[in-house]
Amino acid sequence: MATSPIAVMRAMNEIGQSIGTWRRLRELTVAEAADRAGVSVSTLQRLEHGQGGTVENLLRVARALGILDQVIASVDPMSTDVGRLRAGQALPARVRRKEQR
Repeated sequence: MATSPIAVMRAMNEIGQSIGTWRRLRELTVAEAADRAGVSVSTLQRLEHGQGGTVENLLRVARALGILDQVIASVDPMSTDVGRLRAGQALPARVRRKEQR
């Protein structure tokens, strides 16, 4: 597997720290949060330590911590200037590059 770019590794660490902070704010142990999320303790620990994981597991944990709506909102294109500027445009079903000759 290829090494992740530094920006991605930094983001994984920041998200992991935030997940851990939210868990502690909710006064949940790792075992309690993992059980509520339907993931293993080791999966939650890896997420909290920024060691990767699946999007599904991240969303399961976010749901268990009561922050799923904020996570979804954070990637909403309409929350950005670009998304709002292009809101009236019809987006293509697929993006394809024209072959260059």
